[in-house]
Amino acid sequence: MSAIQQTSHSELIEEIEPFFAPMSADLVDSLIGQYNAARKCLKSLADAVSGDDVRGVLHYFVEGNVQDQRYSMPTTVETLFRIEPAIAQLNADFWNRALRLTDVLDYMPQKRRDEWFEQIKNPMGKKKHRSSWDKSADEWELLPLPEFEEDTVRATLGGLMAARAQFFGERVDGIFRALSKEHVTNCPQGFNKRMILLRAITSYGTVDHGTAGVINDLRCVIAKFMGRDEPKWNDTSSVISIARQDNGQWLGIDGNALRIRIYNGVGTAHLEVHPDIAWRLNGVLASMYPAAIPAEFRTRPKRAKKIKNFELFDRPLPFAVLGLLAGMKPALRKRENPGFRENKFVDIQKTRRFEHGEHDKATLAEAEKVLAAIGGVRDKEGGLEFWRFDYEPGQVLNQIVCSGCIPDHKSHQYYPTPASVAEKAIELAMEGATPGMAWLEPSAGQGGLADMMPKDDTCCVEISPLHCQILKAKGHNVIEEDFLKWRGIGAFHRVLMNPPFSEGRWQAHLQHAASMLAADGRLVAILPASAKGKPLLEGFDLQWSSVLENQFGGTSVDVVILAAQRSNAA
Repeated sequence: MSAIQQTSHSELIEEIEPFFAPMSADLVDSLIGQYNAARKCLKSLADAVSGDDVRGVLHYFVEGNVQDQRYSMPTTVETLFRIEPAIAQLNADFWNRALRLTDVLDYMPQKRRDEWFEQIKNPMGKKKHRSSWDKSADEWELLPLPEFEEDTVRATLGGLMAARAQFFGERVDGIFRALSKEHVTNCPQGFNKRMILLRAITSYGTVDHGTAGVINDLRCVIAKFMGRDEPKWNDTSSVISIARQDNGQWLGIDGNALRIRIYNGVGTAHLEVHPDIAWRLNGVLASMYPAAIPAEFRTRPKRAKKIKNFELFDRPLPFAVLGLLAGMKPALRKRENPGFRENKFVDIQKTRRFEHGEHDKATLAEAEKVLAAIGGVRDKEGGLEFWRFDYEPGQVLNQIVCSGCIPDHKSHQYYPTPASVAEKAIELAMEGATPGMAWLEPSAGQGGLADMMPKDDTCCVEISPLHCQILKAKGHNVIEEDFLKWRGIGAFHRVLMNPPFSEGRWQAHLQHAASMLAADGRLVAILPASAKGKPLLEGFDLQWSSVLENQFGGTSVDVVILAAQRSNAA
């Protein structure tokens, strides 16, 4: 493998150096055991076919079983069963397994990944092109892959894992070197907020994985700047596939820290980062090449109240959660009496299911919260679990996977109230409450608040038919209606609500709920933090909680709880 270059970086890099998990000794022991067993079998097979009797008839198997390929197959048994190429392929297989069982591929810059994959693809190495005048004809263009021996494996993996922090600087350098030299948008002195990469889309119309890897490196660096986890090394291909659907249109990704647009015709990727991100990227370059980066590129941009197109989200969803969501597919049911050429299964419309396999429990739970936040309801058919929606969720899921955040126009159609917030709200609502009082929960969703309210005395209003089914299954009294169009069934003594926030709709919901309150009634509402202190309800005494920060994962919303009671109430 290529030697690891030691590079000293500035305090900027040291500040963001993360904790890295150690390499498991059991992992190497297991791989070495599997490798030795497979190598022994290869040797036994090669010895078994080396006898004259066997060689004389073995070619019939090749000719009889691979007729379509026999002219490209080895012409002799000796060539087919050469042990050296077979062991080289065995080495390649196990080096590939070792890399994928650790996290080093996630931290490698794309250039290093390309080098590893090229060597795994060519485990016997490549000699330089021969010519009559070439004096270096026996020199290697690509060295053979090392034997998969315990000492070599431990040393190589240990060195790579120890170099994960160093890879950060290599990533930034690799991103800069990969920028197009054909476009004046890219400046040779350092990073601008705008960048252009060639060949995001190949001539075959597919995503170029090399370019996708460079963009993924940029996302990883930005994630470090933001204090986030990092995307996996192959996560960006799906983002490019989504971005190219709107040819030439900007798409905000990763909490809007980065914007991307793809031009399918020429295959280029245009990127735009927040000016502060460009400045920090140049700071890393300057630590590596102190004399090469001009002062103006190392000067922090002047602060502005608001930078167009870059309203950053405080708490984007973890990349592990986004990866689960990106892999979701429609649920399937068996087709009745399929024809000869028809698939045995058919998609169930307006559904999504997770990929098969084991998933981290905490990551899965967070992904399920996202699905609930955009209106998904857990369902089951034929023993298989999936999520059902009132609409086709593909476009919304794509938006979440790219942006890292729940789109506002969907998130507060229904967004489940966190238990910690619900408990504070119910405590305020219970002050002075007595048995038999009439309670109301507008926009009840799946019952995050209603479950804590007196069930027999509570009326739930909910617009989503699927959510109404859940509320009824829980035993709630449910009215399927748009709350703003609902005229009520009398006065309520307690109203407890988490209204939709987007486009200021919470104000309309708050006013409408207050109009349904009895003279001695009390209204408790979870509102955006910006509402605190405003005279929202005339004729009411208003009490405000402290601001509750980052309560809703995947959004930038901080909240406050309002308790309102009529001023003339006894």
